Amino acid sequence: MEIVNSKIENYLGNLYGKRHEVLKEMEGEARRLDFPIVGPLVGKLLYQLAKMVDARRIFEMGSGYGYSAFWWASAMSDGSSGCNGGEIFLTEKSEENRKKGEAYLKRARLSKYARYSVGDALEIIDGALGEFDIIFIDIEKRQYPVALEKAVKKIRRGGLLVVDNVLWSGKVVRKKGDLSTEAIKDFNQKLFSMEEFASSIVPVRDGVAVAFKL
Repeated sequence: MEIVNSKIENYLGNLYGKRHEVLKEMEGEARRLDFPIVGPLVGKLLYQLAKMVDARRIFEMGSGYGYSAFWWASAMSDGSSGCNGGEIFLTEKSEENRKKGEAYLKRARLSKYARYSVGDALEIIDGALGEFDIIFIDIEKRQYPVALEKAVKKIRRGGLLVVDNVLWSGKVVRKKGDLSTEAIKDFNQKLFSMEEFASSIVPVRDGVAVAFKL
């Protein structure tokens, strides 16, 4: 199911103008390998959200080869709103993707913000110290409900939980879906029932949940 009409998405994309050459390479790599990335429309949203909360500590549960981290780091590197410096904790199961991500971010002069860990994001976040301004979830969809339980404890008041793929190609409207679909539906229900969050879903690309911790 098409979440947003493709003509509208093209229109929105054309509003943003040129992107960094490294970003375009990363997008080309995603097309070549059929590798899932959030894409430029969501990327611009991530940049904006980081600016809005002056994010300096971001934890990614699922990072791939660093595409979303590029947008977070761009917000940190641009000091126009006082957001000058910071750390992004990237988690990824693939050593190959870690190497790619570090290389891309280095070429874009953003690598000083990145702290890559190879392994299971659900285990890595347990060992993460302190609170985060933003936690981003983009891992195996069946893990979303557990990821939510872990993320809630690690986000500061006034911080954000940002989650990709929460509309799951429209499969969430089905009465009964596969394990991934049911996990996402369960996640959405749990998130919106939490009194400590003010939550919304932005219906761009595959649906992005944005929850503000009260």
